[in-house]
Amino acid sequence: MRHFRCVINIKNDEVIKAFGRRLRDLRISTGLSQEQLANEAEIPLSQVGRIERGEINPTLSSINVLAKALKIEIKELF
Repeated sequence: MRHFRCVINIKNDEVIKAFGRRLRDLRISTGLSQEQLANEAEIPLSQVGRIERGEINPTLSSINVLAKALKIEIKELF
């Protein structure tokens, strides 16, 4: 019988911060405010801010709606 070690903390702060910077750069280059992006993506304004600051690890669902709101392919966020 195999035993798998449970990984509890898989959060990589540098990756999360880099993603937030990329999101902010793309948002600014499209001329959207955080509020406009939040409205387009139908997510809370506070969530956009926390993602851009690298404070939270966004879900794939959030990343997907952000890409759609920015009118880009999801891979462009990475």
